[in-house]
Amino acid sequence: MSILAGVDIGNSTTEVCLAEVNASKITRFLSSSIVKTTGIKGTTANVPGILIALEQALKKSGLTMTDLTEIRLNEATPVIGDLAMETITETIITESTMIGHNPSTPGGVGLGVGITVPFSQLTNITPGEKIICVIPQNIDFEDAANALNSAIHRGVDLQAAIVRQDDAVLIANRLKRVIPVVDEVTLIDKVPIGMLAAVEVAEAGQTIKTLSNPYGIATVFALSSDETKMVVPIARALIGNRSAVVVRTPQGDVKARTIPAGFITIFGQKGKADIDVDAGAATIMETVERVQPVLDVQGEAGTHVSGMLERVRQVMSELTEQPLIDMKIQDILAVDTFVPQKVQGGLAGEFALENAVALAAMVKTSRLPMQQIAKKLTEDLGVKVVIAGVEANMAINGALTTPGTDKPLAILDMGGGSTDAAIVTRDERVLSIHLAGAGDMVTMLINSELGLNDFDLSEDIKKYPLAKVESLFHIRLEDGTVRFYENHLSPQVFSRVVILKEDDMVPIPTAHTLDKIRHVRREAKKRVFVTNSLRSLARVAPTGNIRHIDFVVLVGGSALDFEVADMVTDALAEYGIVCGRGNIRGSEGPRNAVATGLVLSYLNGEA
Repeated sequence: MSILAGVDIGNSTTEVCLAEVNASKITRFLSSSIVKTTGIKGTTANVPGILIALEQALKKSGLTMTDLTEIRLNEATPVIGDLAMETITETIITESTMIGHNPSTPGGVGLGVGITVPFSQLTNITPGEKIICVIPQNIDFEDAANALNSAIHRGVDLQAAIVRQDDAVLIANRLKRVIPVVDEVTLIDKVPIGMLAAVEVAEAGQTIKTLSNPYGIATVFALSSDETKMVVPIARALIGNRSAVVVRTPQGDVKARTIPAGFITIFGQKGKADIDVDAGAATIMETVERVQPVLDVQGEAGTHVSGMLERVRQVMSELTEQPLIDMKIQDILAVDTFVPQKVQGGLAGEFALENAVALAAMVKTSRLPMQQIAKKLTEDLGVKVVIAGVEANMAINGALTTPGTDKPLAILDMGGGSTDAAIVTRDERVLSIHLAGAGDMVTMLINSELGLNDFDLSEDIKKYPLAKVESLFHIRLEDGTVRFYENHLSPQVFSRVVILKEDDMVPIPTAHTLDKIRHVRREAKKRVFVTNSLRSLARVAPTGNIRHIDFVVLVGGSALDFEVADMVTDALAEYGIVCGRGNIRGSEGPRNAVATGLVLSYLNGEA
């Protein structure tokens, strides 16, 4: 009897398949294991992770390292990816034209239009004059409310108030009439005095309607058609706010400026093309498809994209001990996104959603130094180690153990750094492709669009469903169903949107609604996983036509995701393709395909 271990070293995880083989080469699968990959894939730093994975699998079978006959490693695909983000627009306020921040608790409701007046001058205002009172720091809310009520009593037409402190609700509740009150305006001293202004506060749960509409602003300030064109950036920056202030000054201006993000040059077999990054993702990807297969990509010096491309080359060069000049970018994926950026010149820390382009790049070389790993394992364990075949072929061997599959068969392996596809034809030919962009890019999009600045939290949002805690004893899941609890929940999660991890609720420290977070998560997955699934299958289809593929099996970590498999299956159904999660050996689900394929390759006599 021989005990074989198939070891699959991936970017994120290392997997083991343990099997028993007798003299007539009949395999009995014993166990499997999975651990986090130690170090960068394809380096001797992987060895500690391999040892842990082997020990786990052997322990499940009641065996030890001395029982091992042979370890079979995959010829790990030498693919390394990286990500970059280029913001391509910015909003700049000059002459203090707009206060578009969104305090959590504005007071009152409605739209007020009038001349801005300092609180200290309130007693000098003549009756009938339409004013907006600007209340500075260190004015007690009781004193402010009394002074405003006194002005209203004298006949002053008080339209609204702008407040420095967090007192809007306290002041609004003490006034004799309902007016909009916006508070927490940090740079209150810079609010222009004696200028026509508009203040709008929407009902709780709603957003402003007049100041987020260019024609609404034009109506309030009696603007001409040319002036209305100029206020579009203001309206755009205020969309989705519950409250806002717009002050019209003679020289005041809000500009939406395009930031030169530089250009990238794509070299392909069918030609060469220069594209400005600020042209957007659609243009970049059209160019990639026009010149593909991609031979190399270069970025304009001094830009984020150029830095990212050079970083990928550098890592792969050090990893493979090959010259930097030989490292070529084999693919890029561009995705349009939004990034919350601080508005330049704002008075209250305003943020505006700016356009950005996210880019994933991938370097592929001839082979990784797997021989070094094999040598180190042999030295440490005294066990024969064989490098047993190309990763794509092994994955197909493993995927074919999924019940109900047959050749021709395509697999989609959606990992962390790249999306890989392979197809085996009836005559045993195997074609494979590796494309940039996968799970890590989805995490980056979630992180940037929600403005979290927390990669681990973004990773959890990607992997787990959401819920809203509506009381200490029940939550509402994202599909609308309600779950009740016998014991009360932690007060820290009350009224928060939470991530439902295995045995834990993780509150998300943001004001975004559950629907907004869910929408961002799902759109990020569609723009990366669905897009790359279609791209990769079209590349490996023998005829170049995706409709000529019959069966697609989803394998790898991302196939375990609670919604990605359904999204890809739904997208491929339009092409008449049978697609679903793999179930390797009828028991492992989409995991362990390559490790299982390595064991099977022993039976087929593959070296």
